[in-house]
This record gives sequence, C-alpha cells and structure tokens, in this order.
Amino acid sequence: MTYRVCFVCTGNICRSPMAEAVFHARVAEAGLDDLVEADSAGTGGWHEGEGADPRTLAVLAENGYDLDHTARQFQQSWFSRLDLVVALDAGHLRALRRLAPTERDAAKVRLLRSYDPAADSGDLDVPDPYYGGRDGFGECLEMVEAASTALLAAVREQVEGRAA
Repeated sequence: MTYRVCFVCTGNICRSPMAEAVFHARVAEAGLDDLVEADSAGTGGWHEGEGADPRTLAVLAENGYDLDHTARQFQQSWFSRLDLVVALDAGHLRALRRLAPTERDAAKVRLLRSYDPAADSGDLDVPDPYYGGRDGFGECLEMVEAASTALLAAVREQVEGRAA
C-alpha cells in the first residue's frame, strides 16, 4: 500500500513545490519510489494552473533537483487518501487542521520543520520567500533539506510498520 504525503503552503508555487521536489529526491535515493508518493498544494487557489515560481525552479535546478509542477489548491476530500499532510508554516497548519473533517485527519497535519532536530522549536515556520529576493529561496531550500532527512526516516518507519 502506498504511503501518501502532501506538502502545503499558501499558493503552491514556492515552498511546497520545493519541499515536494526535495522529498521526491530523498525517497528515490532511499529506494522507496514504489512505496511513497509525494505531491503539493496550496491553502488558496490564487496560482492554480500555474507553474512553480521561476526562482524556485532555478534554486532547485542549481542544487540538482527536478520539478514538473502545476499549482493547485488543497481540497478537504484529499484527507481520506493522504497519510501525512506537511504544512510549511503555522498559518497553514491551523488552516489545514480547521479544514480536516475529523480529528484523525487533523492529526495527519504536521509542520515540516518539526522534523528538523536542529530547528528552533519556538519558530518552525519556513518563511515565504515570494516577496523577497532570490536569497530567500536558497534559505527556504536549506530549511527544507534540513527537515527532509528526519521526515524520510519517519515515513520509512510508517511504511515498514505497514509491511510488518
């Protein structure tokens, strides 16, 4: 059975597609492609149908990541097919938990940086780089990469637990 993860930010053109691309790479490196699927969405539909921000694509490409992406808005009905919903900041976390139809679904929502053992527990947000310069996209990538190793370990544990 496939384990499904969805990364969620505001418009689904910067942070969440970046997290999706990095996590895809980690999943592939771990040989879990057949067991884990990841995608992304936004809490809003402002950019639905658009590609990722060019700065996101440039930073990803410079760091060896591929991304084929079309923005979309997260839908409440997706909770039933997802195992984990990864929010990129506390505002997304609150919005997604409010949207969740059940307590069980709300419990599926976690902050990405909660998986980074070096992150400051008082500030687990991945800042939105959209209105800033290109440096913000690099910083975003660093935060995403830092959390992705432990996130993959947590997902691997869940996947292996299903097989047991």
